[in-house]
Amino acid sequence: MAHFVTTVPSSKSPEETFAYMSDIRNFAQWDKGIIKIDQIVGDGAGLGNVFDITVKGVGGQNSVLRYTTLECDSPTNVLVKGRNWMFTSVDRVTITPTATGCDVTYDAVLTANLIVWPMNIVLGKVFDKVGAVATRGLKKVLA
Repeated sequence: MAHFVTTVPSSKSPEETFAYMSDIRNFAQWDKGIIKIDQIVGDGAGLGNVFDITVKGVGGQNSVLRYTTLECDSPTNVLVKGRNWMFTSVDRVTITPTATGCDVTYDAVLTANLIVWPMNIVLGKVFDKVGAVATRGLKKVLA
């Protein structure tokens, strides 16, 4: 299992930030590991919406995870869960109002499934690198 948490300040209002972060299609704008996002169920943000997210994989092998929005509580909380045969990712976005806008906390847990579970041992180091790049992108779009 790999766990990555980052908190990024934003000068935008919690409502504006929530509207952006709850629409999973926007993740590709700040996470360079995402190649494309296809919405399968719903239109934009919303509880129960489903997305196929294609991510860069090791050795040039891309991977598609199917994400479902499990919680979507405006303007403070979004929880999505993605899964394929190899990995399960649970990602929570928490938005906390501040005097100058809000703080956005992105908390992601990535777990290798079944036969690839031994990958969990090294997954954290790789996930930290991916998370650091995503944090830089998130800082740019939320400034």
